[in-house]
Amino acid sequence: MDWKVFLATFSAIFFAELADKTQLVGIGMTAKSGRPFTVWLGSVAAYIVVTALTVLIGATLGKFIKPEFIRYTGALLFVIIGVLIFIGKI
Repeated sequence: MDWKVFLATFSAIFFAELADKTQLVGIGMTAKSGRPFTVWLGSVAAYIVVTALTVLIGATLGKFIKPEFIRYTGALLFVIIGVLIFIGKI
């Protein structure tokens, strides 16, 4: 295992997901249901599926497209979405 890649990925995902809408949903679901373990298990299962899909897509795209293009395209999409949110179109 490449620990440098693992730690970089863990750090990026951890800080990107910290205090976002996913945590707010988890807080709300736990408060409403009173079943923290069940909410945690559902959250983890959903995140495993989402992560598996993103890794599969990334591995597939990485075979055909340069990683720099994927990175710049992702950054551009974030900027476009941010501008659209800012001007009230989304």
